[in-house]
Amino acid sequence: MTAFPSQILIFGCGNMGGAMLRGWIEGGVDPTRFVVVDPVAQGLPQGVTLHRGVSDIDQKFGMVLLGIKPQMISSLAPEIAPLLEPAALLISILAGTEAATLSSHFPTARVVRLMPNLAAAIGKSPLGLWSSALDETAQADLEATLAPLGTAVWLGSEDHMNAVTALAGSGPAFVYRFIDALSEAGANLGMPPAIAAKLALAMVEGAALLAAQSKENPKKLAARVTSPGGTTAAGLAVLDEAGMLAGLVEATLRAATARAVELAQPATGDKA
Repeated sequence: MTAFPSQILIFGCGNMGGAMLRGWIEGGVDPTRFVVVDPVAQGLPQGVTLHRGVSDIDQKFGMVLLGIKPQMISSLAPEIAPLLEPAALLISILAGTEAATLSSHFPTARVVRLMPNLAAAIGKSPLGLWSSALDETAQADLEATLAPLGTAVWLGSEDHMNAVTALAGSGPAFVYRFIDALSEAGANLGMPPAIAAKLALAMVEGAALLAAQSKENPKKLAARVTSPGGTTAAGLAVLDEAGMLAGLVEATLRAATARAVELAQPATGDKA
């Protein structure tokens, strides 16, 4: 396995790129290893090199993290391509943008599609990966590079990337909405809102940690919490009625997946 890359270029350092940058640095990577190109980035960690454009960059990079908006790839590719070394590793976190599209813009690069989420900042992100350009050794090297950010999961088909985007990439927003709904429901039952919010967040945190550490799947864990005829059973009866919860979650993921598919189409000028 090779050492951590001597330098990584992050082209586009918005919310997700910034979370990955913070995750690497919090994980012990020297911030001087990172070069960022972003016209509006603010508050980057000390030691990171920031360029507002490419005109004053006089080096090439063996690893580039592409964090721009998917709709911007065609217009910015001519600026990015000259910054890549031959056979550079191009890691794209662009939702919906297929490897074939990326390869058409960067024909000498080894393209990898990556879907993380904001938990990369604390080393807890799922990292959905797909590439046809890496052998097992190169995959292991990339996993080691990404290790400070979370858990790598290699996909068997690029066709799965849009669903991974919906589940792992967009998923935190859906969980946050659920936490907020629990908090509001507790307040509506008479609890002070601040206490309801604190209980909801602590409950979800503990439940998630237990699920991550348990050998039992979530369905079995739910059964362990549920006593026949008890309070949990009464609540689950509402969630499970006519497949209400399962249907709502599936519809949510289908909508997010469909949007990822749309983003693979030619730019229309709308926002992701």
